[in-house]
Amino acid sequence: MLKDLIALTKPRLLRLNVFAAIGGFWVASKWDFDWLKLLWVVLGSAITIGSACVINNYWDRELDQKMERTKGRALPMGRLKPGFVLGYGIVLGIVGLTILFALVNPVTGWLGFLGWFVYIFIYTIWLKRTSTWSTSIGGISGAMPPVLGYCAVTTEIDMGAWLLFAFLFLWQPAHFWSLAIRRVEEYRAAGFPLLPVVKGIKRTKLQMIPYVVLLIPTCVLMYTYGYTGIVFLILSVIAGIVWAVHTIQGLKAENTEKWAKVNFLISVNYLMVIFIVMMANTVK
Repeated sequence: MLKDLIALTKPRLLRLNVFAAIGGFWVASKWDFDWLKLLWVVLGSAITIGSACVINNYWDRELDQKMERTKGRALPMGRLKPGFVLGYGIVLGIVGLTILFALVNPVTGWLGFLGWFVYIFIYTIWLKRTSTWSTSIGGISGAMPPVLGYCAVTTEIDMGAWLLFAFLFLWQPAHFWSLAIRRVEEYRAAGFPLLPVVKGIKRTKLQMIPYVVLLIPTCVLMYTYGYTGIVFLILSVIAGIVWAVHTIQGLKAENTEKWAKVNFLISVNYLMVIFIVMMANTVK
């Protein structure tokens, strides 16, 4: 049962988001760290995000039975009761948001609540079943972790917060669509109106391009506004060009599945490299 309770919080997604929150905290701290506050923001963010993931699992339990990737989860398999899982998610949400409001600061708390609300009500309950915009608009919640970490230090939403938000907001659609292209028939069978399902793979490839390309000026602005140094500028531009070129090449790719798999791997490694270099090259 413990294994299932942990799995409901989507640990892989959780680790990525916690890492992003640490990155935002690092940039705002400028190498002068309040380690206790970092602990609280990591705990609060992780538990709040975990809550949203648990409730997402609860709401998607019937559709998850239709997909190979998700049919082995605890709810579709009947290992846990839906009512218990919903209660578990709500309790996690209360605990996580309480930590953010009471032990970090109210700005971070409200941002955490906004991300939680968008993921559950706007993305999971509304758009995921009705619109191709689910990926883009749902990205608002996915872009919150580095902003939470950043605002835990600054207590205000300034240019640094907006740039961190923009970076993760722009990264998500292309990352997810490269996965969705590979699993398009599974999503079609489950009834999810994702972009490749509704508009087709070619349209999806086209729509990925502006998101990836816009990541380059976003990283340049991180340097321009003095948040990061020259090493970050150079490496982020190179990495951005590599991903953008590969994404554009997808328009003529003969083996779409192979291209999508490589593009997905590039997106994951791009994010890790950018955040590591961003933290290492944060300007004091």
